[in-house]
Amino acid sequence: MPEVFAGSFTQQEPIPEAGIEAAVAVMRHGRLHRYNTAGETAETALLEQEFARYTGARYCLAVASGGAAMRLALQAAGVGPGVQVLTNAFTLAPVPGAIAALGAEPVFVETTPALTIDLDDLAAKARPGMVLLLSHMRGHLADMDALMRLCDAAGVRVIEDCAHTMGAAWNGTPSGRHGLAGCYSTQTYKHMNSGEGGLIVSDDADLMARMVLLSGSYMLYDRHSAAPGPGAYEGLRETVPNVSSRMDNLRAAVLRPQIPLLADRVARWRARYEVIEAGLQNIPGLLTIARPAAETYVGSSFQFVLPGRDPAWIEAFLARTAARGVELKWFGRRAPMGFTSSHHSWRYAPQQALPQTDAVLSGLIDMRLPLTFSLDDCAQIARIIAAEATSNAPPPAGHLRQGD
Repeated sequence: MPEVFAGSFTQQEPIPEAGIEAAVAVMRHGRLHRYNTAGETAETALLEQEFARYTGARYCLAVASGGAAMRLALQAAGVGPGVQVLTNAFTLAPVPGAIAALGAEPVFVETTPALTIDLDDLAAKARPGMVLLLSHMRGHLADMDALMRLCDAAGVRVIEDCAHTMGAAWNGTPSGRHGLAGCYSTQTYKHMNSGEGGLIVSDDADLMARMVLLSGSYMLYDRHSAAPGPGAYEGLRETVPNVSSRMDNLRAAVLRPQIPLLADRVARWRARYEVIEAGLQNIPGLLTIARPAAETYVGSSFQFVLPGRDPAWIEAFLARTAARGVELKWFGRRAPMGFTSSHHSWRYAPQQALPQTDAVLSGLIDMRLPLTFSLDDCAQIARIIAAEATSNAPPPAGHLRQGD
């Protein structure tokens, strides 16, 4: 009988005991709102201080979600109705969604076979004064030195979407620290888990002051200890709108003990990634993604390509792997499914011709790698994928295809 994987692709590790105890303490005193304090520094303010130190940033703001982080950063940078914003064509819906939420217009930039933003297409589309919302999609970092040289020369400001790169680095510089601001997610499937949540880091005092006010500080901005001093808010506090995107003390309490665990988590994710990568080398009709030496990556997901395959074959492949317990996602499907979608289904953005991206996505397969998987689990998953990638068997009888 063919082997079947019995693990769950969505099961995360438990919250650390210190986080559970801190969350219980917050629930016992009931002061969940970040400004509802009684002589103590709020858990949310402490989280901001500690994450700023972790990234080496001057400032940090904790917010309700990774999408909210991107939206606030864009709005604070002056993005509004009718403004064109550059962004990756290969990304997830919250990225163009953050742009569209401000009434702005996403301008999609082509994707390389390495799953990073195409710098030649970026150079062709960049204009002075534009903002690039750069998505480090699925943890793949572009050549950040070359990208920043290009954007600085073109007069383009960079805001980084680091939802998949918390703990990653390019040439030793942490992801999120190259541009004007870095936006992170603490959604369950990311690198720190609070169910939902976001963090923004920046060294720019004016930008951070605007984001604090936008997040819903009212006139309590002086309680943000990882933010500029009160003088930065003069002239802004009555003109910047309040869009209420704060993080609460309960989620901050859950997150704080996870910051010291990030380095270990990065190493463990990389170990799992490398087992999958080794198991999928030299498989006919399957290509893995090369990782540059300058990139310190977080392997919390894995991507490979099935080039030149007919869509019906890929659907059958996905059904066969699913029947053996391996959950894979396909970015080449035109209709959105689950968390996976492409620029074809983002009808709130102008439709754009992106043939290079479409060619890359046509055979692109994606898989989560939670830390609850053992190295033996990863080896088994790779064996199943390798076996089915070289098979022409039909989908299992009666099995519901992922496209149905």
